[in-house]
Amino acid sequence: MGFVKNTKWVIVMYFLTIGAVVALFLYLAGEGGYLTIRDHRLWWYYTAGILLFTVIAGYIAAQRIQRPLDLLHLNMLQVAKGNLTVRMPEAEDESFAGVYSEFNAMTEAIENKMKLLQRLGEQEVLEKEFAAESAVLEERRRMARDLHDTVSQQLFAIHMSASSLSGVLKQDPVQGQQVLEQLVSMSHTAQKQMRALIAQLRPVELEGKTLEEALERWFPDYCRQNGLKGIREVELYGGLSDAIEHQLFLIIQESIANIVKHAEASMISLSLREEEKRVVLSVSDDGKGFDEGRPKQGSYGLSTMKERADKLGGQVEIVSRRGAGTTVRVHIPLFMAGGAEHTEQDPSRE
Repeated sequence: MGFVKNTKWVIVMYFLTIGAVVALFLYLAGEGGYLTIRDHRLWWYYTAGILLFTVIAGYIAAQRIQRPLDLLHLNMLQVAKGNLTVRMPEAEDESFAGVYSEFNAMTEAIENKMKLLQRLGEQEVLEKEFAAESAVLEERRRMARDLHDTVSQQLFAIHMSASSLSGVLKQDPVQGQQVLEQLVSMSHTAQKQMRALIAQLRPVELEGKTLEEALERWFPDYCRQNGLKGIREVELYGGLSDAIEHQLFLIIQESIANIVKHAEASMISLSLREEEKRVVLSVSDDGKGFDEGRPKQGSYGLSTMKERADKLGGQVEIVSRRGAGTTVRVHIPLFMAGGAEHTEQDPSRE
């Protein structure tokens, strides 16, 4: 009986009830002698005609009311999915004109606030990037000192030990063997320290590149290093600001890193599409997945990714099922009114 809750069919039922009441009234009038019908079979035709007419009239009236409601519902779903550019057309029915006008005013206010939020988020991202760059420079100075105090010292000790090794072996083979073991240990330590310093000094993958260029190089290398098959589909047209590109790159890195840590997957699929009003990111894996109702504590680092998307007015959606992999979808709106700001590139990319 779910149709009883639908406005259209409720109106049709009302009209059908009215038709039945009219037919019953005519029948009682005939039985009371107020109407004279010679052939009683005509009652069936009259009753069927009245009911059919009222059903048709009710359906037409219900459609006239239901269509504006369906249109309003459709546009509300679009707004809920992040499309803030939808507007209701001018209503022919004065009953809906006020509702449509209020809807348009509401969506316009939300869009303006979202634009402001995105600009503030971009400004915050750029300011943090400037602060991070200063911090990186200071960190590199510190690592240069560490390089001198650790690896350099280890190499000097290795050199001294190696220089004396031949003489020690001749005088005392046992002590010479100990020196040799120390050389192996010190070289291993120096190697680890050097690898750590190189990893810290490695430049940011996105620096001096567009997001598409960075992914073209970074994504297959990362998949190969971790024994994964990677599928990449990127459709970008240069409409993303530096801040949006940076946040998307960090979200991609974090989501794929979490797949490596938790998913036990063999394949990763990356899709990044720039549409007219939004950019859509999707990262999928064929791993073990999890129950959406009871996500594993700490899995997939969702909070950090959501915070990054929230800064730009975006949304993060997780679709997962145990044994069927996981998909992370990110939607970030794009506002054409701020296009000049969005297309302005960082001088470092020129």
